[in-house]
Amino acid sequence: MEFMLTISTDTLPQSSLSYIAFRVSFLETLERMTLAQQMGAHEAECLGFLTEVPFLKATAPHVQLDALAETWCKHMSDDPFDATLVDEAVVYAVCETASRIVENDPETINRLLEGGPLGVDVTLDHMLASELRSLHLNLSNEGDFLMVSQFEDMPPEDAERLKKKFGIDDEKLEPLFDLLGLWLMSVEFLPNLAGLLTGREIVNAVKVLARR
Repeated sequence: MEFMLTISTDTLPQSSLSYIAFRVSFLETLERMTLAQQMGAHEAECLGFLTEVPFLKATAPHVQLDALAETWCKHMSDDPFDATLVDEAVVYAVCETASRIVENDPETINRLLEGGPLGVDVTLDHMLASELRSLHLNLSNEGDFLMVSQFEDMPPEDAERLKKKFGIDDEKLEPLFDLLGLWLMSVEFLPNLAGLLTGREIVNAVKVLARR
């Protein structure tokens, strides 16, 4: 099977590790949304896997899940896709999220993987956490999505100077700003979840998202 999501000059391997990273991040975010709803917390409060990326931490949780599903679909597609900065941020965030949960709460990993579309048998140890983190560390991207929050804190002239130094143009950054402003989910959200969630899990996700 070919790897179809290209980040810089590399491709994200279609493997059990990428499946674990995307699935765990999706379901853990969904569970946090459910808990927030039960506690009467406003959804705008920062939660979800994309809080790993400072600039995107205020992205609405359901929009985060939509972005994750879109990147997952590109990753599993038979068609080639050049990753946007949103795709790069999603890959970084799911890898970091899954790695952190393996280190701090391995029982949650077992629970979130149970009954999924792909049967995986992994040892929940520091090696797995390292392998998950290496998924994004081994990609030859520049991590531009991590720098945007720094630009926001700088005088405009200094920000422009730094952007030129690192070869970052505003057009490349636009998808990140667009994501922050989104509220509606895409019509492709459910089809994009193929291979990541079971049909029953998709129905449950729809119920949670309908209450937002």
